[in-house]
Amino acid sequence: MESFPSVKPSILIVDDAPANLSLMAGLLMAHYTVKALNAGSRVLALARQEAPDLILLDVMMPDMDGYEVCRQLKADPLTCQIPVIFVTSKTDAGSEQRGMAAGAVDYIMRPITPAILLSRVQAHVVNAGAAKTMRIDNQYLQLEVAQQTRQIASLQEVTILALASLAETRDADTGNHLKRTQQYVELLCNYLSLQPRFEPYLSAERIRLVAMCAPLHDIGKVGVPDRILLNPGRYKPEEFEIMKTHPQLGLDAIAKAQASVENQDELFEVAKEIVYSHHEKWDGSGYPQGLRGDAIPLPARVMALADVYDALICRRVYKPGMSHEQAVQIIVEGRGKHFDPDVVDAFVALGGEFQAIATFFADTDADLQHKASFSVSAFQSLGL
Repeated sequence: MESFPSVKPSILIVDDAPANLSLMAGLLMAHYTVKALNAGSRVLALARQEAPDLILLDVMMPDMDGYEVCRQLKADPLTCQIPVIFVTSKTDAGSEQRGMAAGAVDYIMRPITPAILLSRVQAHVVNAGAAKTMRIDNQYLQLEVAQQTRQIASLQEVTILALASLAETRDADTGNHLKRTQQYVELLCNYLSLQPRFEPYLSAERIRLVAMCAPLHDIGKVGVPDRILLNPGRYKPEEFEIMKTHPQLGLDAIAKAQASVENQDELFEVAKEIVYSHHEKWDGSGYPQGLRGDAIPLPARVMALADVYDALICRRVYKPGMSHEQAVQIIVEGRGKHFDPDVVDAFVALGGEFQAIATFFADTDADLQHKASFSVSAFQSLGL
């Protein structure tokens, strides 16, 4: 079986006296890869470049004393983990305390006893190697956890989009509605997060969750009868009352899913807020609870504006879409009535970005024809 030579640990010796360098190198080179410097000012650059396993450092040097060299090594993230042993003729207790305070792991006084030098160097090299291995293992574990977290987040997003798309297939009018509204919601949240009123709530992670859950806002429509959901005209009062049950249906579905898992992730709470409350209005005239003002969860208030804007500007098989300017006028008129005033102000400030999203994800003629044919065939299958 082929064997590979083991790599010797590396030792950097720093001393301005050639005799001291020669003595220590002679003792160590049989067991270690040894490199020597005669000036403290050169240590930091070499240590950053080569990362020795241990540094043996004299205290008294003309250009920069060992204490300062050690302090600079310990202050640099690239070299702070390298153990430093002072080897010096300064034998008073104060000098030793000063060396340890600078960050050294040991302090050896001259004249050197070879056995003591070799023993202490070996002990600190072994300790440094174990610590390095532990750091590498921890970094690997952190990378693994980060990768698994990203995979879980991706799985959550894919699952949410799949569920939302399933509901979308039953609605003849949605087109790219989910994509557009998700982009609107994220845009609004990022803007609002810069304001003192919303900054504590809208962390980067919270914004990610709100945007991820936005496509679920109408998931409850899967429970609405086809004769109502697929009706291309206006609802009769009794039909509208049935349609208004979709927030409760969506809430029940998510709550049931939440109850089946041990980890009560915040994702479920955000999803429930959006699904259940995005038809509430700032003045209390919305449904299903008639909530007013800040009692309406912020994700739902943002979703409400995004949903209405998209409904206004997008053409349907039964109506043309409004211009952006007309939609802005209607939403501004709803400021403090239908919508949170601050959310409306954010929308107005982001008007250009809203237009860009609407254009990029605009429904094509093929999209509308597909939806129209789906609606007609569905109605025919129902005998309507």
